[in-house]
Amino acid sequence: MSRWGRKNVKKAPEVIRTVTEGLKSLYRKKLLPLEQYYGFHDFHSPSLEDADFDNKPMVLVVGQYSTGKTTFIKYLLEQDVPGSRIGPEPTTDCFTAIMHGDVEGLIPGNALIVDPNKPFRKLNPFGNTFLNRFQCAQLPNQVLESISIIDTPGILSGAKQRVSRGYDFPAVLRWFAERVDRIILLFDAHKLEISDEFSEAIGALKGNEDKLRVVLNKADMVDTQQLMRVYGALMWSLGKVFGTPEVLRVYIGSFWSEPLMVTDNRKLFELEEEDLFADIQNLPRNAALRKLNDLVKRARLVRVHAHIISYLKQEMPSVFRKDNKKKNLIYQLPVIFSKIQLQHHISPGDFPDCAKMQEQLMAHDFTKFKALKPNLMNMLDELLSSDIAKLMPLLRQEEIEAGVQPGVQGGAFLGTRAGPFVEGDPFGEVANENGEVGEEDEEWVVTKDKPKYDEIFYNLAPNEGKLSGTKAKDWMVSTRLPNSVLGRIWKLSDVDRDGMLDDEEFALASHLIEVKLDGHGLPPELPARLVPPSKRRQKGSDA
Repeated sequence: MSRWGRKNVKKAPEVIRTVTEGLKSLYRKKLLPLEQYYGFHDFHSPSLEDADFDNKPMVLVVGQYSTGKTTFIKYLLEQDVPGSRIGPEPTTDCFTAIMHGDVEGLIPGNALIVDPNKPFRKLNPFGNTFLNRFQCAQLPNQVLESISIIDTPGILSGAKQRVSRGYDFPAVLRWFAERVDRIILLFDAHKLEISDEFSEAIGALKGNEDKLRVVLNKADMVDTQQLMRVYGALMWSLGKVFGTPEVLRVYIGSFWSEPLMVTDNRKLFELEEEDLFADIQNLPRNAALRKLNDLVKRARLVRVHAHIISYLKQEMPSVFRKDNKKKNLIYQLPVIFSKIQLQHHISPGDFPDCAKMQEQLMAHDFTKFKALKPNLMNMLDELLSSDIAKLMPLLRQEEIEAGVQPGVQGGAFLGTRAGPFVEGDPFGEVANENGEVGEEDEEWVVTKDKPKYDEIFYNLAPNEGKLSGTKAKDWMVSTRLPNSVLGRIWKLSDVDRDGMLDDEEFALASHLIEVKLDGHGLPPELPARLVPPSKRRQKGSDA
């Protein structure tokens, strides 16, 4: 073929099938070259990799020590996390990525950052001190099939915060905040003091307020009047720290599986938990939109960075008095920001933190900065003005398809939707889990306490030998256990799935409540020794 013929062969356009594919392509072709040319990664976050686009939605849990972060995660998963410890002192001293795995285990930080399938490779610059305090806990859990959770070290207060961590804690928080889908900021109803380190940590979350959800935990430990005062004090403190007129959404509750201390606000806690869980459940459906939003935010910051760097390059003298000019330009940076803002019609909200950039510029040689390159800037403008818009129909299609998906499943997300604990449906049915049924001749462990449970059962006035969902719920709620726990107990006890409890099922529910009150966990499925004898025969004949 002639050279003329080759010139006119058109390259087939790239076929984009998903929003994630489209974002990866746009980043590699149009944004990454600009980042590399203007040294964006030396001032802001490292470059993105495929794993940053492909990973599951992540939830970052942040709070002062002993506010219940690890307990909150255990409550969501209804399972202990390998390597975790709970106590009143600062017990979590590591960043722990809690992810799905077929086998339980811990992966140390240095091994994590070389795994191309995990989105943590760019944490390497934080050094060995941090990597020795970073790990991944893998476990087979249904919740983790849809999301991953990042547990953080408890933020210190008082004398404790004077001890250096040995790495830049706010910078690590900022790195995670830019990449996660949701940030849960936990407060303790008894510990509203915002320490200096906590204030710095909250500062590191700035720019990601859209991802932030504030949780006032352990609210069952105060009465209604005290709770109102605590809530007001928290809102005032948050207003001061964030420095914005907008009021953050605060979820009030007690996020653990123990009985409530003060039950006055039980209904409020149930509704707040339902709202928070619904928000977390929707994360997989909104993951593509979050990635698109974050890429647009990054592209706007890259555009501003390019204008700042090229302006500084332009103002530098070619030969003499370079050091004096550099110092003067750094001092004048707020004025330079204003000039760029007016000249290029850029919103002030797109600019980085001025004081932080002044500090970073001290270590750079301005003569090595690059001048403005029009073709790169045109590519960036094209990305923001038209390329992202072309992905919107695909995004809407994915949202429609995701709308029929159930979202995050398993763990505490099942409990509140079981039996009479379904809001407005006292006889709500639960899908059969196809659990294995025990052998007919195996002894039932509840037998020895059944006379005691029968007395309670008949005092509740069953109708035709069965208690309705409403009557059973009223009695179960009196134990003060959270609804998510009682929902799981109902799910395990209503063996025949008829929305009611007979004497054996009620005895089983009572036994499981006592097991839980004694501090033990609940089985994911009903083991053979707990299946009521009559239900074993019934299941056997069905089979």
